[in-house]
Amino acid sequence: MPEVVLTSETDWTGWRTATRSLVLAGVEPAAVVWTVGGSPSGFPRSSGSFAVSRSLVTLAEQAIQAREPERFGVLYSLVWRAHAGEPVLDHPDDPDMRLARRLALAVRADAHRMRTHLRFLPMGDRLLGWYAPTHYVLEANAQCIARRFPAEPFSVITPDASAHWDGSTLRFGAGLARAVDDDTLRAWWEAHEAAILADSRAGTSVPEAEVLDEAPRPLDEPAIDPVVFPIAVAPALTAARREAERCERCSLCGPATQTVFGEGPANAAILFVGEQPGDQEDIIGRPFVGPAGQLLDQALEAAGIDRRGIYITNAVKHFKYEPRGKRRIHVSPSPEEIAACGVWLDAERACLRPKLLVLMGASAARAVLGRPVAVMRERGQAMRLGDGQMAFVTVHPSYLLRVPDGEARERDYRAFVRDLSTARDLADRL
Repeated sequence: MPEVVLTSETDWTGWRTATRSLVLAGVEPAAVVWTVGGSPSGFPRSSGSFAVSRSLVTLAEQAIQAREPERFGVLYSLVWRAHAGEPVLDHPDDPDMRLARRLALAVRADAHRMRTHLRFLPMGDRLLGWYAPTHYVLEANAQCIARRFPAEPFSVITPDASAHWDGSTLRFGAGLARAVDDDTLRAWWEAHEAAILADSRAGTSVPEAEVLDEAPRPLDEPAIDPVVFPIAVAPALTAARREAERCERCSLCGPATQTVFGEGPANAAILFVGEQPGDQEDIIGRPFVGPAGQLLDQALEAAGIDRRGIYITNAVKHFKYEPRGKRRIHVSPSPEEIAACGVWLDAERACLRPKLLVLMGASAARAVLGRPVAVMRERGQAMRLGDGQMAFVTVHPSYLLRVPDGEARERDYRAFVRDLSTARDLADRL
């Protein structure tokens, strides 16, 4: 039985080379054993190439980064079947395709979470960060970070591996298996920096995060330059964003760190509306990146919604809080503050023209519907707005964080995922 031994969990080049040879040699998927590390027993090697849909190649590029032992064989099976003429991409309910798409979605969501929540500490000549991703997304994300900040040397440490950028070369080395606080991370880096950098290797075959290419290409042809999924770039919305940065329509602009405007693609079919930015959103300047945002990401993934494809914002763009020692405690905005900030939400709606607005919580519902809303009574209802858009009410993810009982929290989380799935289906029908 042919055995393919890949050099790492993200050995895209090794998997692609083996897949090409095995398909050309006529080796059926059930006859192949895929492993990582160790000594190979050998497999048929054939020269030549063949073409499959670029959509399938992109799917494989993403799904191969999932922490799922079956992924190599499942992806090989899809390529084998596609080469035989089977339109696998046209069968979303096929078990292999369903698993591959679920893994690709999980990888994209995890890559997004990592870039959103990764924090850097200054360490001499570089920035140092630590993060524990769910999947093997370090290599793809490190390329993305290096391209966006080419002049900023950095090191990112994860439990699986580490990435190091010196301004010209991206290298990968050993990771740190345990979670650490900032002081422990600094001490560990000072003690091990020289050895880690000396043992690191240059290069990776994993494509950069968020590759969005669709045209056909041969399986052995290198990937084209990646395209980063953009935030909304409609000129009118860009102007509104800049004007909102100077907003003084209510008193919340004083204590808040900055205005936190919405983000997402300009052609998003669904607009998610929350209440207001929280402590971390106020510092970072992006919506839904704190604990509630992480829970929302998880629920979106479970509902089959790609966060990169939605626009997400808040009814109020400044963080309202009260100081309590060193902490800043969230305070719900007043109806007057919601109304004062409505001009920015109106601008987002007018520029984006989404099919559906998902209103998460009472403040978001009030901002759009113009009246007090009992969320639990109107939850799950779709309603037509005056401008023709549809609205759908559900709970805010922070509500789930406040449920004290574990069993009740899990039940409420499943209900939230069902709400998001319903909203997804509703938007698909509109």
